[in-house]
Amino acid sequence: MEERGECSASASASANPSDEIWAKLVLSDERYSDVQISSDEKVISSEISATSNDKHSWCKIVRNPDLCSATMENKSQNTILVDGVKVHSDDTIVIKDGSQIIPGPDREGFVSYKFHIMSGPDICQRQLKICVDVNHAKCSICLNLWHDVVTVAPCLHNFCNGCFSEWLRRSKERHSAVLCPQCRAVVHFAGKNHFLRTIAEDMLRADSSLQRSHDEVALLDTYALVRSNLVIGSGKKNRKRAYTPLDDQSDGTYHQCQQCVTEVAGFRCKYDTVHLQCQACGGMMPSRTGFGIPQYCSGCDRSFCGAYWHALGVTGNGSYPVCSQDTLRPISDHSISRIPLLAHEKNLHEQNITDSCIRQMGRTLPDVISEWIAKFENREIGKVINLPSL
Repeated sequence: MEERGECSASASASANPSDEIWAKLVLSDERYSDVQISSDEKVISSEISATSNDKHSWCKIVRNPDLCSATMENKSQNTILVDGVKVHSDDTIVIKDGSQIIPGPDREGFVSYKFHIMSGPDICQRQLKICVDVNHAKCSICLNLWHDVVTVAPCLHNFCNGCFSEWLRRSKERHSAVLCPQCRAVVHFAGKNHFLRTIAEDMLRADSSLQRSHDEVALLDTYALVRSNLVIGSGKKNRKRAYTPLDDQSDGTYHQCQQCVTEVAGFRCKYDTVHLQCQACGGMMPSRTGFGIPQYCSGCDRSFCGAYWHALGVTGNGSYPVCSQDTLRPISDHSISRIPLLAHEKNLHEQNITDSCIRQMGRTLPDVISEWIAKFENREIGKVINLPSL
């Protein structure tokens, strides 16, 4: 028969001033007491099997700064199961309220613990509160809370994607430059603002009266044109670049792309043509909705120029780069054996975490990607996969 687990404070841990119990490990057998945790860093010593009374130091639990989770390190030679994920010796994993922990590689023959945070969700909610006046989170065109918010530059005012896209379309029909609907400054760039979108969604959850009708939201989405960052030209020379022989033939207008210089496949950019910047090579291409050649990744909504320029038979040069024609090749055509660096925006730390999680689950990278793609196509997940980077 197993006895209750015991805690010992790590020598390097700083004890809680109040010694308040902030978490506990609840044994599956209700006949025994819980393992209470009061220090921010604790080594857990208890039985690991149902047939032995010997105690072992099998894990260390460290409270995370968000106070809503902890990091568990496997201090034993056995593999530990955490919510079905294998944690090998010296590896770590984040545990949350309700996580099931089994100090062994199998469910049979080992005791089971459930991690429980005593503070509950109230403390988590108190960690950070941002006070935002709802009137400061409204689109100045429709006067409603932002929907799929976009930010324009350089003035940095924010609007609904659909509202600004319609403003952009009408402005290009009537004026030589696109002006900000709020301050009337000339707009050079427009892009989605995911941070403000999250704030707007939180405000909707807090106050349902701010919610628009489904028909109004659907109508806004049909107007929305901003997917990746848009570069909005005004026909003026607005940035410097290296001198090229084409400058001898220019009229002082800055040319964004090769179709600004000469007609290609029956199309030439006008002075106010909106351009997209390729996320792979940094080159530019005209934004051509409905052209039939993909300019965006269907997973991350970023723009890539390879498919567009190669479909037109255009190759890159020193002034106008063109990325590989394989950039938007279907993910099923790629052979993927490792996580590409660009998948985590060149963040090696995040890449190593993802790789470790995949290995702990006993999965392979191709299997995980295939599962994600299937869920994406079935609309079970949103646009969170950077497909071109793969």
